[in-house]
Amino acid sequence: MVFSSFEFLLWFLPFFLAIYYLTPYRHRNISLFIFSLIFYSYGTLQQPEYILLILLSVAVNYILGRCIDKSLNHRRFWLVIGLIYNFGVLAIFKYIDFFIENINRILAFLNIGYEVLPYTNLILPIGISFYTFQIVSYLIDVYWKKVPSEKNLITLGTYITMFPQLIAGPIVKFSEVREQLHNRNFDKKVFWDGIRTFIIGLGLKVLLANRIGSLWQDVNSIGCESISVPLAWMGIAAYSFQIYFDFWGYSLMAIGLGKMIGFTFPANFNNPYTARSMTEFWRRWHITLGSWFKEYVYIPLGGSRHGKAETFRNLFIVWILTGFWHGADWNFIIWGLLIFIIIAIEKAGLLRFLESKPVVGHIYMILLIPLSWLVFSVSDLHTLVLYLGRLVGIGGTSVFAGDYIKYGKTYALLLLAGLLFSTPIPQKIYSRIKDSFLIIPVLIAIVAGTIYCLYMGLNDPFLYFRF
Repeated sequence: MVFSSFEFLLWFLPFFLAIYYLTPYRHRNISLFIFSLIFYSYGTLQQPEYILLILLSVAVNYILGRCIDKSLNHRRFWLVIGLIYNFGVLAIFKYIDFFIENINRILAFLNIGYEVLPYTNLILPIGISFYTFQIVSYLIDVYWKKVPSEKNLITLGTYITMFPQLIAGPIVKFSEVREQLHNRNFDKKVFWDGIRTFIIGLGLKVLLANRIGSLWQDVNSIGCESISVPLAWMGIAAYSFQIYFDFWGYSLMAIGLGKMIGFTFPANFNNPYTARSMTEFWRRWHITLGSWFKEYVYIPLGGSRHGKAETFRNLFIVWILTGFWHGADWNFIIWGLLIFIIIAIEKAGLLRFLESKPVVGHIYMILLIPLSWLVFSVSDLHTLVLYLGRLVGIGGTSVFAGDYIKYGKTYALLLLAGLLFSTPIPQKIYSRIKDSFLIIPVLIAIVAGTIYCLYMGLNDPFLYFRF
């Protein structure tokens, strides 16, 4: 079940809200916990054992949190056990076949045998990368004594499984919602703001991300070796808009749902496509993930406190881990390495120049953003090299002359809309009208357009579900 589906919009969400607010205040965590498990179960119908996996994670981490909090001499021991358990489960389900594949390649290269080690073919549990990071942040914060361990199992379970942000974030630290887990009230203004935020996110997903993403699908259907240079650039521009509005839309929907039930989730995006450097871009994109790596990896490693050499080492570790977190494939590792190299060059002196020359900085990022997403999106390295070649007119030949004109006519307005909504302009307009009656027809139009697209079958899964 996804937020942009009739099942969620017409059945799950209204029924949940009705039951949730009819539930006595002191039992609302139980209501939210149960509905979150129902929501998660719907997405694991083919692997029902995965609901047991997340319940086991709740129970194990509840015990570990209590042990860390109450132990006098073995706090680090219990934390290490928690890290091994949580990252171990993530590694088994997400990375084991990647390691097996590469070990088999090495063995085949050494003529020891081909596919000596059997593959597990495990299906990745939905949201495991996100809820693992949340659980780990909770254990570390308890260890650092930033928060006390949660005494109530249901309360901790509610935090871990909360359906608005369970599948694809934002990554919410326990300290950010601890008070709300224990004390939250209904506020009709906040509830209405949540509805508005949810609808805006829904529109970004269904009306922009899905429609612009069709161009990227068309380009892949043709094959990168058979497209013109302009169409190759249009394709990666389309993917850049698709992944942005897809993930930003999901994040806004999650934040809106949180407001409807009394929670304030952190923002996940801040106009990243207006950045003038890759350093700035990654302070604005997937903010909660960047904050997680900064707080729990970069700073504990020493951050930038011990000279340039160690700073670059720490950045390298963070970005290799960031790339690998996104997926068990070499293109993600290469992507992480690429982002590290760009940011390292910027920190070595380029950043100062880019910040002093805004126009140059924007042009620089207009080129780098789609190129970096190309590396992120294409898992086959041979295809990636071919596509990079087509961007500069090397290799392959377009199937027919003027292919970019044909697709330009079809997608020009969508691409222009993507460009416009990548700027702060629509947000500034929204902030001025959101509390007036003018917002009503806007929201009605978004809902109507969304219903039409969903009815016509014009909907795709959220891209970040697979990470």
